Amino acid sequence: MFQQPLPMELTRLTPEETDARIAHARRCLGDDLMILGHHYQRDEIIKWADFRGDSLRLSQIAGEHPEVPYIIFCGVHFMAESADILTNDDQTVILPNMSAGCSMADMASIGQVEDCWEDLQSATDTSRIVPITYVNSTAAIKAFVGRHGGSACTSSNARKVVQWALDRGEKLIFFPDQHLGRNTAAALGLDPERDMLVWDPNKPFGGVSPEEVRARRVLLWKGHCSVHARFTVAQIEAARAAHPGVQIMVHPECSLEVVRAADLNGSTEAIIRTIESAPRGSVWGVGTEVNLVSRLAHEHPDKTIFCLDPVVCPCSTMYRIHPHYLLWTMESLEAGAIVNQVRVKPEVAANARVALRNMLEMR
Repeated sequence: MFQQPLPMELTRLTPEETDARIAHARRCLGDDLMILGHHYQRDEIIKWADFRGDSLRLSQIAGEHPEVPYIIFCGVHFMAESADILTNDDQTVILPNMSAGCSMADMASIGQVEDCWEDLQSATDTSRIVPITYVNSTAAIKAFVGRHGGSACTSSNARKVVQWALDRGEKLIFFPDQHLGRNTAAALGLDPERDMLVWDPNKPFGGVSPEEVRARRVLLWKGHCSVHARFTVAQIEAARAAHPGVQIMVHPECSLEVVRAADLNGSTEAIIRTIESAPRGSVWGVGTEVNLVSRLAHEHPDKTIFCLDPVVCPCSTMYRIHPHYLLWTMESLEAGAIVNQVRVKPEVAANARVALRNMLEMR
């Protein structure tokens, strides 16, 4: 995860100079390079992307193009890991800035998860617990889940995966985003108070009792997205007061209270599709990352689209993919050098692939 400093010469380039050199490197690399851009990236990065999408779709796209030897993933570390897992061994996945991590993914380390599992074994039959991990997690967590017969999930297929887990086992544990897990289980009819508990990895035995573990069906890891945790019911109420008739749509990484106060909730792709298909003149208050909301507003000027959070708050780690880093990785490739390759160990990738394949079967 260590990122070496950029050459001073690159950091002094103007935006215009940077763009000119990126364009030149792109022409030189030709079909040997694919650039993937996550929806949350700034426009200065998205404009260079051959494909843009959510983390899973971009990883799938990488796997669908085995003829491309080099893939620059403009996202965060766990996304590049997933792309490496789903591509061939002779393909190289590059992350422009190795410090572009994910605070949510960092909230569940493999050591904490293994300690949790050991604690659970002392309280209940873990063969009856199905582990589920949000795709926003490290390869090590995905490998743990795959090794224990579980599945990864996305925000778009979480309902299918959680139902699959409930059908297979007595209970499930959901890593690392408690809000997506809670919202999904609640949508399936489970009661947040009676059927769920939150496991805090920083407290002895998760801050709960063995009796509570045995009594609940859904164990939620205490993790969250720092961007989506900013959205509140008060913001929704303010939007409704300022824009009569507004439709509120939020991401399911928001809290249960926010999801219930909204008109709609859905994955990044669902938000995009819903707004794209909305009638002219409609008004939308959106609870998700501001770069995406701003791009939707720009691409659909016939509609009023705004972010619920009045304080502009982009995903800080995603924002570390600056055009200077993109240029550095491209010019390094042009010179025959590979920098910032993301490579998952084969034994980890094998188990993580199980969790990802289970997820893909439920798309």
